[in-house]
Amino acid sequence: MTLAKTVLVPVAAVALVASGVGMGWSAAADDPEPVVVVRELLAQDVAPRGAPDRTLGLNRVTVMPGARLASHHHPGTQIAYVESGVLTYTVETSSAVVRTGPSDRPRVVRRVKAGQTARLRPGHWIVEQPRMTHHAANRGTTPVVLYISTLFRTGAPAAIPD
Repeated sequence: MTLAKTVLVPVAAVALVASGVGMGWSAAADDPEPVVVVRELLAQDVAPRGAPDRTLGLNRVTVMPGARLASHHHPGTQIAYVESGVLTYTVETSSAVVRTGPSDRPRVVRRVKAGQTARLRPGHWIVEQPRMTHHAANRGTTPVVLYISTLFRTGAPAAIPD
């Protein structure tokens, strides 16, 4: 991999994740690289009842083995549920609570404070509050599939790089 590709690919990846667009890249048509992160919008409601200036969204995010999500935060509240795979998740500022089970009777798995890393496994879920800075990676050999529900100000990006 060339130096330009080593530097530009992660920068482009962060920009695409921040825009909420699925991403992939290739150096040339004869040298394709796998898509590393795909964000699929499954459903959304603009101005849901009780939140007239917000958009409520539901996404499926697939993080391929070896992919890294650069340091970022979200402009609104986001709930992430791990469907499959194991996501290595690091909190940089604030904290997150890893839970499992149904939302009416959740069980706390652990609290992740700034500077700590957790392995989010299938059935785990977290609530990310605005301005909580974090990064993640798929260090496993199988894709990580997340279902993400977001409540952001209408027009806000999915993530903001830090």
